[in-house]
Amino acid sequence: MAAAVRGAEELELLERLLGLPGGNKYGVQGERKVPVLQTNNGPGLTGLMTIAAHLVRQARKEQLLGSTAEEKAVVQQWLEYRVTRVNGGSSKEDIRTVLKDLNMHLEDKVYLAGSIFTLADILMYYGLHHIMVDLTVQEKEKYLNVSRWFNHIQHYPGVRQHLSNVVFIKNRLYTNAH
Repeated sequence: MAAAVRGAEELELLERLLGLPGGNKYGVQGERKVPVLQTNNGPGLTGLMTIAAHLVRQARKEQLLGSTAEEKAVVQQWLEYRVTRVNGGSSKEDIRTVLKDLNMHLEDKVYLAGSIFTLADILMYYGLHHIMVDLTVQEKEKYLNVSRWFNHIQHYPGVRQHLSNVVFIKNRLYTNAH
């Protein structure tokens, strides 16, 4: 099984993607290894969503958080889903539920928030990478919308970085037609 991108590594990938200089000091706390950003002035920031949103604002790329009130809410919804369901789910059944939910949501969308690339796409990609690497060709076909979205995101400039490229076949192996 591929190693999960978690906590500090994920935030360092996000820093590079955003063009930030890096050098932030990250740690983890508690049994669930919640990321913590050590700050020079004041208390540290805790939590993947909080730190990621802080980095986006620091890079002055607020459009990644959504432009309209509705987009911002959808981005927030998917960030919460990422932390509670993707990070929280470890059983095969949990993973199947996540993939099924995403597959239905992405049926008529290019990105999680609809037609715009956001922080939700970036963090969901990082959270799903270790799962997608281990899927069989047939499983990738079963979750065709997730596969399409994932392949699109992994080719988005700067997102994948050192993570392995997940291969998807271009032609479906099976069709529903008889």
